[in-house]
Amino acid sequence: MAKFLFQGGYTSQSWKAQVAKPASPIDRIAPLAKACGGQVDAVYYAFGDEDIVAIVELPDAKAAATFALAVASGGAMRSFKTTPLLTVEEGTSAMKKVADASKHYNPPIDLGLAEKARQAVKA
Repeated sequence: MAKFLFQGGYTSQSWKAQVAKPASPIDRIAPLAKACGGQVDAVYYAFGDEDIVAIVELPDAKAAATFALAVASGGAMRSFKTTPLLTVEEGTSAMKKVADASKHYNPPIDLGLAEKARQAVKA
């Protein structure tokens, strides 16, 4: 299963309701994660642009989109972002494949610069 980082900012109306009747956000999103075939790994309140962050394990991007759309369409969030996560091992594996994969990509820049970049990767 894949992990996704969800970040959200509550509306003032949502904060007002939560202050009046405090409850765990985990209790609100865990049933949704389960309905999408996943589970909640962690939830944190945050200070800054986002008010809450969650790491949720879901089967795939379609399940993550379903989760995100359900939360975003609920009306409690003023902002909501989804970020797919890679383990360090997955990221390192992807980096190791770049040299070979780059041979099959022609970037939309001056070809002389592209050739110099390819030569730098080979070195």
